Amino acid sequence: MTIDPYDLPPLIAILRGITAPEIDGIADALFEAGFRAAEVPLNSPDPLASIARLADRMAGRMLVGVGTVLTPQAVTSAHDAGARLIISPNCDAAVIARARDLGAVSLPGIMTPTEAFQALSAGASGLKLYPADVVGVSGFKALSAVLPAFTPVYAVGGIDVSRLAGWRSAGAAGVGIGATLYRPGDSPSVVSARAQALVAAWTAAVE
Repeated sequence: MTIDPYDLPPLIAILRGITAPEIDGIADALFEAGFRAAEVPLNSPDPLASIARLADRMAGRMLVGVGTVLTPQAVTSAHDAGARLIISPNCDAAVIARARDLGAVSLPGIMTPTEAFQALSAGASGLKLYPADVVGVSGFKALSAVLPAFTPVYAVGGIDVSRLAGWRSAGAAGVGIGATLYRPGDSPSVVSARAQALVAAWTAAVE
């Protein structure tokens, strides 16, 4: 099944460093707070086991992703484990092509207009602006002015509650949130409180 990138959830939890035994409690906390997408970066401990467990736990309820994807082979392995959202820190045409061939959403990392257009030409579903805190909202606005209309752009890097409104008002389709939301060893209750605050801030940005 192909996922429409325009229907992607706006908030993506980045669970870097999570282990498979932690998945159930953290996933439940995220879902109850309002998150509908989460990724497990490949530089986490036994990431494919965590992705498989997350996909099983959240089947039909949450879009499961994989992050830090650098090769087409990694795309295939993660997809086999249950990932349907493929996120990279860079723009690699072969990685994008493999993700799209498998019907998954591809969000490659970009920082410049050249990288953005290379990613879109290769078939990217949308773009991951990274590191967003370096580019800044003003840089994103300048980039957006030359992108094709309705290109989904997710800001990733240095995102916290205080910055959500600025990114949303600037036109970001969503954000990826890492250490602000989850750090290895955090309890579900701690993650729940952070997730609720982030969802509330994103929602309030248009109210």
